[in-house]
Amino acid sequence: MNSYNVLVVEDDREILDGIGIYLKNQGYNVFKAQNGLEGLEIIEKEEIHLAIIDIMMPKMDGLTMTMKLREKYEFPVIMLTAKSEEIDKITGLNIGADDYVTKPFAPMELIARVNSQLRRYMKYKSMADKSSENVYIVGGLELNENTFQVSVDGKPVKLTPLEFKILSLLIRHPGQVFSADEMVPV
Repeated sequence: MNSYNVLVVEDDREILDGIGIYLKNQGYNVFKAQNGLEGLEIIEKEEIHLAIIDIMMPKMDGLTMTMKLREKYEFPVIMLTAKSEEIDKITGLNIGADDYVTKPFAPMELIARVNSQLRRYMKYKSMADKSSENVYIVGGLELNENTFQVSVDGKPVKLTPLEFKILSLLIRHPGQVFSADEMVPV
């Protein structure tokens, strides 16, 4: 698994450290801040892939921070708060949060949500970063004719040149059937 950078912005040191431990155990690089201003400073300096942001914090609250980061960044944001009122959830989601977790929460549920958001975001980002020309994505299979690379679920797969040519032919002509003779001169 790639090591993604996760920012946790939470003013309660115990919760901040606890989330950090769970994330590190999952292989994530963790950056911590205790208010929105510190969080924004970290975002400016580091490549962040996902942020977990508490709503109620001193100096700058989580809603303000999320609105500010959405001016420049698209990575997923999970709002974290003790508030369970529906209006707070709606506000958070409307200003750009991708998910919402209410305290107290089960740490493994938060980790599952982090994993889910990152999986979706990295797939979207990978598709957006690539030129659609000569890059083919079918389910978890990705073939790049420019770099001669193939991956399945993000993991590189080694192919012989002939295997690559055959896979390329098949992926460019979905649903079409080829005889062995048609494939050999590829």
